[in-house]
Amino acid sequence: MMLLGIDIGGTFTDIVALDPRRGTVRFLKVASTPGRLADGVARGLHAAEAEFGIRIAALERIVHGSTVATNALLEGKLAPTALITTAGFRDVLEIGRQNRPSLYDLEMERPRPLVPRELRFEVPERLDYQGAEIVPLDEPAVKRIAAGLATHGVKSVAVCFLFAYVNPAHERRVLEIIGAASDIPVTLSSDVLPEFREYERTSTTVINAALRPVIGDYLEQLEAEGVQLGFRRKWQIMQSNAGITSSRGAERQPVRIVLSGPAAGVQGARFVGNRAGYNDLITFDMGGTSTDVALVTDGKAARTTDGVIAGYPIKVPMVAVHTIGAGGGSIAWVDSGGGLHVGPRSAGADPGPACYGRGGGEPTATDAQLVLGRLDPRQSLGELPTLDRDAAQRVITDKIARPLGLGLEQAAAGIIAIATANMERAVRVITVERGRDPRDFSLLAFGGAGPLHGPALAAALSIPRVIVPHAAGVLSALGLLCTDLAHDYVRSVVRPVAACDPDEINAVFADLVRMGRDALVRDGVAAARIRCERSLDLRYIGQSYEVNVEIPEQPLDVDQLAHAVARFHTRHRDLYGHSAPDEPVELVNLRVHAVGAVAAIDRGHDRKPAAAHPAHPEIRPVYFPTTGWTDTPVFARAELAPGLALTGPAVIAGRDTTILVPPQMTAQVDQLQNVIIAVGAELPQ
Repeated sequence: MMLLGIDIGGTFTDIVALDPRRGTVRFLKVASTPGRLADGVARGLHAAEAEFGIRIAALERIVHGSTVATNALLEGKLAPTALITTAGFRDVLEIGRQNRPSLYDLEMERPRPLVPRELRFEVPERLDYQGAEIVPLDEPAVKRIAAGLATHGVKSVAVCFLFAYVNPAHERRVLEIIGAASDIPVTLSSDVLPEFREYERTSTTVINAALRPVIGDYLEQLEAEGVQLGFRRKWQIMQSNAGITSSRGAERQPVRIVLSGPAAGVQGARFVGNRAGYNDLITFDMGGTSTDVALVTDGKAARTTDGVIAGYPIKVPMVAVHTIGAGGGSIAWVDSGGGLHVGPRSAGADPGPACYGRGGGEPTATDAQLVLGRLDPRQSLGELPTLDRDAAQRVITDKIARPLGLGLEQAAAGIIAIATANMERAVRVITVERGRDPRDFSLLAFGGAGPLHGPALAAALSIPRVIVPHAAGVLSALGLLCTDLAHDYVRSVVRPVAACDPDEINAVFADLVRMGRDALVRDGVAAARIRCERSLDLRYIGQSYEVNVEIPEQPLDVDQLAHAVARFHTRHRDLYGHSAPDEPVELVNLRVHAVGAVAAIDRGHDRKPAAAHPAHPEIRPVYFPTTGWTDTPVFARAELAPGLALTGPAVIAGRDTTILVPPQMTAQVDQLQNVIIAVGAELPQ
C-alpha cells in the first residue's frame, strides 16, 4: 500500500510517497506553476511515476494540500457571487466591525466587499432570536431573484438570514426555490456556519460561495489527471483545521481549506515532534515565498476560529498560523532613506531568485545564502541542476552593497539579519504576545529554507534547541499523510450557564456528534476508528470574545458544567493574566471535532545503523558575521547515521534542504534521523 502527498508552495510543489507499514519515504520537488497550479501537480504525478517506480493507479490514497483557495482570495479571482439576505441587512458586508487594522491611518481603506451592492438582494422574512417566525418568507420575491441570476452573470449564491443559525427553515426553502430554477450552486449560512455574529457569518458564507466554482473546477482538473494515470478514487484534501476531507467535501465547503498547506506543515511538525519526544514546539516553516509559524503545546496545535485572509474574516476552525512575507525568494531592497528591507515581495517560482538562472534580477535571501557559501552552487535545488553564484553576487552588489556602501559579504549578511529579525517578530506574535515564553519550546525548522535560518532565529529568541526532521524540505507533503480525517460542527446557544438545561445541551451535542459520525462514515472511516471531541465556548457576560474549554465525552450534568466553568476561569487566567471567578459566565457555542483515525505509520521509519564517525567531509569557506570566512566541513545528510555528534561550524547538505550549524553550536543525529541542534555549547540531550 502506497500513499502520495502533494503540497503546492509558492516556489516548489513537493511530492512525497510513503509506505505506512515500512515507514519508507521518497520525495521529489518540481517547480510550481503560478496561475495554472494543476499543471504543476500533473507534472509531479508523472515525475513520481518515473522517479519512484510506482504506478499512480495502484496508490491507496492521494492527499493534497492546496493553495488555490488562498490565492483566489488574495488575488480576487473569485466567481461572480450573489448574496440573498434578510430585508434591512443588505450592507452588513460593508458595515463590518469598527475595529481598524491600522489604528492611526486616516487614509486606510477596507477591503472591497466580495459581493457588489447590485448583487446583494433583500428578501422580506424574519425570525426572532429563538427561531420563531415573525415574518414569513416572501417566496415570490425569492423566485424573482432566482429568475434574474443568470442575467447578472451570477455563478454562485450565498444565503444568510438573520437567526438562521437557530432555525434554518427559511434558508432551506430558498435553496429549494433556486434549485428548481437553475443549477447555480447555493451556500447556506446554516450549513457553513450555524453560529451567531452576523458580519462574520455573512463573510464566511460569501467566501465559501465565491470559492465553490473555483475549487470545483480545480479539483475536477486534478482528478481528471489522476484518472488518465489510472487512479479512480476520490482525492483527499487537507483542511485548515489540520484534518483531511474528501474532495467532495472540499468542493462543497472550500472555505475550510484556505490554510490547507500551512496546516499540513504544522501537522507534520507535530507528528515529528511527538515521535522525537518534544511536545512543546514552535513550528517554523520557511519556504520560497513566505514563512509560517505556529505553536504546538502538549502535542496539540493551537487552533482559532477568528481567521482573517486578505482582510476578510473567516470564522471556521483553523490552525493558528501566523504568516509573513519572508521566504528564500523574498526580495531585498533599499528604501529612499537608505534602509535595508527584505520582503514581503517575493521572486516566487518564476523567475525566482537571481541564482536560479531564470532571468531574476532582484537579490533575495537565497542569493545571500549562496554568496555566503552556505549553499553549494553545484547542488541541485528541485529541478535546478546548479545555482548561479555569479548572478547572485552581481545583483547583491548592484542593488544592495553599492547603494549602502557595504562590502559584498556585509550586504549578504545584512539581508540574512533583516530576514531573521522579521521572523523573530513573527514568533513573538504567537509566543510573547500570547503569554508564552519561547525558551520553554523547541524550534522545529522545516521547509526548503527553514533549516538554514532556524539556528540564528533560535539564538535571537534564546530557544534552547532546533529540531530539523528527516525530509524537512517536504515536511508539509509528509504531514498530509500523517493526518486523520476530521470535520468540525458548531451550534450557538447564547445564554448564562446558570440558565442552561443540561438535557438540552446534551441533545444538541448528540445531534452534532451524529452529523460528524455520518460524515466520516461517508468518507469511508470504520465506526471503530471515529472519536468525537466536544468543547464549549464560554465568556464572562458582557465580553465580546470567548475561550474554548474541552469537556469529556459523557453526557453533561450540573456538576460537569460547573467543572467546565472552573476550567474556563483557569484558562482565562493562563491566556490573559487574570480571571474573575465571582463573575457570571455565559455559554456561547457548542463544538464537536469529529475525527476518523487513519492507519498509523511505523515508528521505525527509515532507521539506519549507528555509526561512530561521520564520513570524511568536504571543506569549504563559509562566511559568518562573528568569524568571517571560515573553513567549514560540509556533510552529506544521507551519510549521517543516528548517534553522530557534530560541532559547529558545519553545513549538512541534503536533497531537500541544507542545514546550517553555526559556530558555538552543536548538533546530534537522533534515532529517527532528526538533526537536533543545541543553541548553547553543549550537546543536546
